[in-house]
Amino acid sequence: MDKKYFELLGNYNKGANEKMNTIIKTLSEEEWDKAFAGYYKSIHELCSHLFIGDYNWLTRFRSAKNFKSLKDEYFTKNYSPKEAVFKTIDEYINMRMELDKIIIDLINEIAIEDIKLLLKWTNAKKTTFEKSIGTCLIHLSNHETHHRAMISLYLDMLGKENDYSNLYPYG
Repeated sequence: MDKKYFELLGNYNKGANEKMNTIIKTLSEEEWDKAFAGYYKSIHELCSHLFIGDYNWLTRFRSAKNFKSLKDEYFTKNYSPKEAVFKTIDEYINMRMELDKIIIDLINEIAIEDIKLLLKWTNAKKTTFEKSIGTCLIHLSNHETHHRAMISLYLDMLGKENDYSNLYPYG
């Protein structure tokens, strides 16, 4: 694994989120909260889940090393997996943009030797894991991609044109 790979993933996730959020900004409250048949019932729930997942991963990274980009004053919350973090689309967009900046700052800060640092954590199901930061960064990116695809499907069901998932423009 080399650093350029993680820079590509970080830039892709930030860019795909920005493109997706341009579409999300156009949603009415009814569309934002519309119930669908998926595990996460709405675009709102999916956006909350993505935010919480990324936030919790960054919190875990703090246990491996004192990264300057992961500031104490930002990481004061303890979000549960299905918590409603934000009420409005604007609140979501602002929080998402801030979190994406932190992810990019972390990737820029990480040295190649940091990618091998081990994280040890216990998930909500009380299962303990130990994986490298590199593996966890790949997981973070893959998790975002998976759920952005679900959001894309929900946008399709709302009749909203969307095409924000291409990786190649970022590499």
